[in-house]
Amino acid sequence: MVKHFKYEWRGTRRMHKTPGQREAAACLHWLEGEIETVRPRALVALGATAARSLLHRAVAATRERGQWRARPDGRPVLVTLHPSALLRLRGPDREAAYAQWVEELRQAETHLRPPG
Repeated sequence: MVKHFKYEWRGTRRMHKTPGQREAAACLHWLEGEIETVRPRALVALGATAARSLLHRAVAATRERGQWRARPDGRPVLVTLHPSALLRLRGPDREAAYAQWVEELRQAETHLRPPG
């Protein structure tokens, strides 16, 4: 959703930082131009930041996870978690959340597959 990678150092690791709303808004014209050029049948929003940019409204990714939503231009958008959210989970929740995520991506694949 943005055209740059923002991070902070934690020890020896670079940790990704979520882009701010102003940063995403500054890049929105590029995103919309790319969508218009590619003209995809559907889109997958990996996380709340992506969903907000694609749907042009605030999105609670955990609440709307696995649901198809319509963009203002009518294109369907599947809302799901960002992979980094899955990596932060621990214990039995992680396996279940990962399995659900894979199933959501399968759902998207069948939705996106060319006809015929």
